Amino acid sequence: MNRAMADKDIPALSRILDGSFVLVHMTGMRQGKAAFLKAVADGTLNYGTAEHDSMEVTVNGDTAILNGRSRVRAAVFGGGWHTWCLEQDLKLMKKEGSWKITLSEASTY
Repeated sequence: MNRAMADKDIPALSRILDGSFVLVHMTGMRQGKAAFLKAVADGTLNYGTAEHDSMEVTVNGDTAILNGRSRVRAAVFGGGWHTWCLEQDLKLMKKEGSWKITLSEASTY
């Protein structure tokens, strides 16, 4: 997901994000899949590097939760480039043999 966001690879993001996908930004703002993809494509959200400090995955049948902590470099909503220490909680669902991200909640750590 991070690589696709940095590369603005909308087709890749579309494949890995479920139709029900919601991103909850660290500010609490919520974006559905279409709005998120548009914001990445048009430069409202610009992602650079992500250096991962930790990742834990819990799988329960066809659902999974990934909790990760990463230092993410980004320029968002017209601001300059900054590095944020973000904790990301991802919820995934296995559909037709492929894992899809249904929810991504970001907060700082």
